[in-house]
Amino acid sequence: MTDRAPDLHPDAKTILDRVGLPPTHALSIDGAREALRDLLVDDELPDDDLTVHDLSIPGPDGPETALGMRTYAPPGDDARPVLVYFHGGGWVRGDLDTHDGLCRLLAEAADCVVCSVDYRRAPEHPFPAPVHDAYAATKWAAEHAGVVGGDPDRIAVGGDSAGGNLAAATTLMARERGGPAIDHQVLLYPVTDYDFDTDSYHENASGYLLSRASMQWYWARYLDDEIDGANPYASPLRAPDLSGLPSATVVTAGYDPLRDEGAAYADRLRDAGVSVTHAEYPGMVHVFASFPDLDRARDARATVASDLDAAFGR
Repeated sequence: MTDRAPDLHPDAKTILDRVGLPPTHALSIDGAREALRDLLVDDELPDDDLTVHDLSIPGPDGPETALGMRTYAPPGDDARPVLVYFHGGGWVRGDLDTHDGLCRLLAEAADCVVCSVDYRRAPEHPFPAPVHDAYAATKWAAEHAGVVGGDPDRIAVGGDSAGGNLAAATTLMARERGGPAIDHQVLLYPVTDYDFDTDSYHENASGYLLSRASMQWYWARYLDDEIDGANPYASPLRAPDLSGLPSATVVTAGYDPLRDEGAAYADRLRDAGVSVTHAEYPGMVHVFASFPDLDRARDARATVASDLDAAFGR
């Protein structure tokens, strides 16, 4: 690891001290998946009042591509807004369990139903399969919100890292296909461009949890052909027109290779007339919002909840 920057936030130092794992690009596919589970899965029973169900929903090609979905509903009989959530993990790792804690925290903070999607992962299912899964799950949630205690007229999408990439791509696909209507997009340190030459990629190439080499490893497994990296569904920042998209919350971290592309996407959305909150956390590292006990993480989740409230008209 490189020497840590003097302005690294204490919460970021806590995260880095907890990790202690080989970088993703040095692991096998199975090893990388297990490493993320070791970092994020909490075996303790959660202390919350949420109603949690595991479902199977049709995928983009019907029952043969069925998708897993885990729903989190706050107590009460009123239909809540719905946040369809896509987990991070470079399209290669991550699952319903690695993001169970974060989805619970978001459901509580935003007082909404969270539908966490178990989309197909690369390299077994490379681009564009995960994008099609994300769109199919969002469409299903909009059409069947009542099944999970949700309001079909108040739908948002969100995700972290590669999941943020899928959320952004889903809004593009929904705009081009005429629905479903999406009120808001939550993009936590999202991947928005197939480009490793930004300032943040060079400044944070190693030593801060997510590395440049690991992002190259992820992309190499996500894309069957490098030319697909120019497709806006893979690189939303390259979409020629971002007008007419849902309002957005974009969270970025200062010591994250993805910082600049997240900020650039927020700027592009704003320039296209989209209402955007860009919450930058200068001293933080990638994945920080997943940690329940850190102040900066609580602040980021509160920002997301406040923006969702506004988007849902509450």
